[in-house]
Amino acid sequence: MLLVTMDVRFQDHETGLSHPEHPSRLQAVRRGLVQLGLDDESVQIAARLATRRELERVHTAEYLDSLEHICAQGGGRIDVDTVASARSWEVASYAAGAGLAAIERLRAGDGTAALLALRPPGHHAVRAHGMGFCLMNNIAIAAAALTALGDRVVIIDWDAHHGNGTQEIFEADPNVLYVSLHQSPLYPGTGSIHEVGVGLGRGATINIELAPGTTGDGYLAAFDRIIEPACARFAPDWVLISAGFDAHRADPLTDMGLSSGDFADLTARAMALAPQPGRVMVLLEGGYDLEALEHSVVATASTLMGAAHRPERSTSGTVDEGVLDRVSHIHGL
Repeated sequence: MLLVTMDVRFQDHETGLSHPEHPSRLQAVRRGLVQLGLDDESVQIAARLATRRELERVHTAEYLDSLEHICAQGGGRIDVDTVASARSWEVASYAAGAGLAAIERLRAGDGTAALLALRPPGHHAVRAHGMGFCLMNNIAIAAAALTALGDRVVIIDWDAHHGNGTQEIFEADPNVLYVSLHQSPLYPGTGSIHEVGVGLGRGATINIELAPGTTGDGYLAAFDRIIEPACARFAPDWVLISAGFDAHRADPLTDMGLSSGDFADLTARAMALAPQPGRVMVLLEGGYDLEALEHSVVATASTLMGAAHRPERSTSGTVDEGVLDRVSHIHGL
């Protein structure tokens, strides 16, 4: 049974008509899920508010106070790309709590996986400020809750943009393996293969820089050569996925070469890393072409349910063996 969170309140985070991260993204996700006809094989679960303690595992009290104050005053800009509106504090707190609610249900044995359609996205939010359309780091808040319970977590981030916030938050934590496959060069300019974590977390950050135009076989080769052996060594209890769909070839903000069918392949590979059913959770990050987002969600959700539906064929033609060799060497894989 697939657990799905798709709360209408996530549309109340207002960014402006010209902003790429707008409420119609969730409408595209909804169309995809309706197309699948999920009624018999999924269950809708409600998001809940994250508590202040749960948020402060990841973000500083000063930043949270500032964000709450900005929203209470009617909203404003966090940075040049990132907007908060009057309802954004409440919405972001529910988005952060959605992963926590899903974890509770999965731990109780109520589902085999979870798909969370969230706004605002999260993986660029660092400890002390939001950025890159992100206010709170949803996946980091979920992962921190799991490590507080003694679990080990792998976060696989296939958004085309590097998840600098998630990396910063866990760079010294040996219980979170953070793996990012991202276009380089691209915003935010972080994610070099030489960024591998610090202190006790050294080696638990793996960055795989991919050239513009990289196709599905390039991503699958990264799973074969790097991600699967790294996870075998790390032995995660949970697999969390920062599922940005902006690596789709139609996306207006990036230059990657994936199709929606490739996301079915990536989802299947990620699911295989989990030690048992009920330990996989997919959280929405980017994806700004609405048709591509809709089709990619169809491919991902159907794979989570065990029957991959491919609106488009998988792609091939660009495997960068040089990058994979360098990453493998750096991490001893």
